[in-house]
Amino acid sequence: MSTTHEETLTDATRREIYDYVASEGKTTESELAAALGLDATALGHHLAVLRRHGYLWDDGDAIAVSFGGLSPERHETDGVGYEVRLARGPDRDGLIEAIRAVAADGRYIEAESVADVLEEEGAVLRRDPIQSRLVFVACTDDGDTAGWVHLDLPELEKLRHTAVLTVGVRPAWRDHGVGGTLLERGERWAHEHGYERLYNSLPATNDQAIDWLAGRGWREEAVRDGHYRIDGEPVDEVMMATDL
Repeated sequence: MSTTHEETLTDATRREIYDYVASEGKTTESELAAALGLDATALGHHLAVLRRHGYLWDDGDAIAVSFGGLSPERHETDGVGYEVRLARGPDRDGLIEAIRAVAADGRYIEAESVADVLEEEGAVLRRDPIQSRLVFVACTDDGDTAGWVHLDLPELEKLRHTAVLTVGVRPAWRDHGVGGTLLERGERWAHEHGYERLYNSLPATNDQAIDWLAGRGWREEAVRDGHYRIDGEPVDEVMMATDL
């Protein structure tokens, strides 16, 4: 019987291989074999299945979670240079630190939840039959994470046309176009991969972020009264959306 897409990660060994690659960001077949105690033949078979169903791909001599061969993009604004690229395992700590810095004032609840998930799961990128995760980071020439854009990607057929986007830039790197570049990169990837609508939910108190998204073509689609409780007070949730 052939392995179906849904069954690919239910096999315990393939799940173990996939989780190891996701946590490391990149690895090699020899490193995988040593870490998981697999012989070359068995490992080769499982890797072939994971590649065939789009969970892993070969990044040069390494193996990585598959979101395609996304090349880094170089940007420079006002003499400030940075690179936007797909996040990798070693970016995790800097990414979480950047998200926490942006969400420190308690007005970006979705970003806080992204940081919590990254801390809990360990993997930066995730491909899963139910829910996937994609992250681009903006990296400075000094190797710091200036900002990020995160896409929470439902894989269920009835939700497959939508995704939740969060984006943020550390205070020291604002006003250099980094946020707009990251937002455009996330929107472009989603559009190229068949997504039709993106959402970003924010507390009504975060009027600066709401206005920023509105200025880039997003609209207020819904409001949930008192959805958040911040400093003991009920705060409305504003759901922003854009069609791709």
